Amino acid sequence: MKTLIAIFILSFCLALLLTPVAGLLGRWGNAVDRPDGRRKTHRKPTPRTGGIALALTFGLTLGAQQFFQVDDLQIPIQFTTQNAWLIAAGLLVFGVGLWDDYRRLSHRTKFIVQIAAASIVYFNGLGIQHFSVFGWHFGPVVSYLLTVFWILLFINAVNLLDGLDGLSAGVCLFCSLSMTLLAIAKSDYVTASLFICLCGTLFGFLRYNFSPASIFMGDGGSYFLGFSIAVISLASSMKSQVGTSILIPVVAMGLPIFDTILSPIRRFLTGKRMFSPDNGHIHHMLVKRLGLSRKRAVLGLYSVTALLCLCALIIVNVQNDYAAILLVLLGGCTFVFIHKLGYLSHLDGERLATWFRDIGYVTGASSARRRFLRLQLDISDSDNEQEIWDNLCAAIRPLNIDYAEMNWKTANGESVAQSWAKEGFDADRHITHEHLLKLELPLVDETGGSYGTLWLIKDIGNKPVSQHTLFRIEQLRRTVGKTLKKIGRQNIENAEPDFATAWDAPASH
Repeated sequence: MKTLIAIFILSFCLALLLTPVAGLLGRWGNAVDRPDGRRKTHRKPTPRTGGIALALTFGLTLGAQQFFQVDDLQIPIQFTTQNAWLIAAGLLVFGVGLWDDYRRLSHRTKFIVQIAAASIVYFNGLGIQHFSVFGWHFGPVVSYLLTVFWILLFINAVNLLDGLDGLSAGVCLFCSLSMTLLAIAKSDYVTASLFICLCGTLFGFLRYNFSPASIFMGDGGSYFLGFSIAVISLASSMKSQVGTSILIPVVAMGLPIFDTILSPIRRFLTGKRMFSPDNGHIHHMLVKRLGLSRKRAVLGLYSVTALLCLCALIIVNVQNDYAAILLVLLGGCTFVFIHKLGYLSHLDGERLATWFRDIGYVTGASSARRRFLRLQLDISDSDNEQEIWDNLCAAIRPLNIDYAEMNWKTANGESVAQSWAKEGFDADRHITHEHLLKLELPLVDETGGSYGTLWLIKDIGNKPVSQHTLFRIEQLRRTVGKTLKKIGRQNIENAEPDFATAWDAPASH
């Protein structure tokens, strides 16, 4: 046990010494975050190169512990081919994060490198092959996909959590401490030494990263921490063959993992780029919705994380049936907390129902969309202008249009106008009423030729416009314009030369 304490002290001291140096390197290379008043609300430019101190402290401590032993505790971390590949994968992830801190990379490039590093881990013997809580066993393909997803999930969860001073480092500290206690209880001192080294590193780093932070961990630091926690916990779970032990980092980091999974969905549904940064994360909601100060929000999430760590330790020490029940209950409580926070306000039932109705309409799964398509085809198949008008009237009735009028020019140059009104609607008398939606639609083709005009009036005071009405009206306008052009050409082919000359060049706008 004294050896583990010595590892903690050594890593803590090294972090205290190396973090200021990492800050100087950040300022020297201009890798600093500048306040912008939106997402970045810190007061002054702050270096984002804390990852250098985190990775260097962790590596130096593990290297140094091979040469000292405080008590009889044996911690044989051997330099094998597998460990060499794991170190290479970790350096790859840390390197792309650090490069992004200095020069900025695209999300696609970072994801490709993360997937490559996760693949190295899997093909060197570490993978999620079973989950004993529910009795699940996975084949090679599913195991590979789950392993890659597991590692990417932790890398990006830690990265997304790094939005308030000290938050990401503190949550990772609680998670590492929980894994240390579990490893000691299982007499897995290699895993315990790795996680206690992370604990000391993070504890020393928090001296400079807690509010008000003088340095940020950056992508290099968050990628390094997420990768390390994911891989070490995965190795520990496979070594002991205890599937439930892998739940500790999942439950302990439940909030950032939940946030990581939902953030791309939230951005997609609100029309944003799925992987673009924003200020809609859980920690931001605590500040915006509840009015907490940034420091209070961090301390509040520390408390939640500590509670989740305690629950995780309880789950892995009970029978699998009870663990499954506790896991489901914990997930439900987390969902309720997130919902009450207002994080899921854009995912309420009404908005989702509208979104799915839109998908059904656009894809043609909706019966209303298929019926409207048939009406469009009837217009396209019209043989003359009168049929166009009759089919158009049939198409606008389901749209609850109150009045329609169409003007067009025949092949012999004659101007024709026809109108239709819903029963009880008098255009001359009602035209000045309020709540009237009035649309003037030019019937043009793709080349700009004009073949007439369509006017539509709808009283939205009696019945609101549905979300698809304007879309359908635009489809009708295009269909009528193309059909008028088609019939005009047919008439030209059959008309006398003087008529053909009169109609052949439709007026432009």
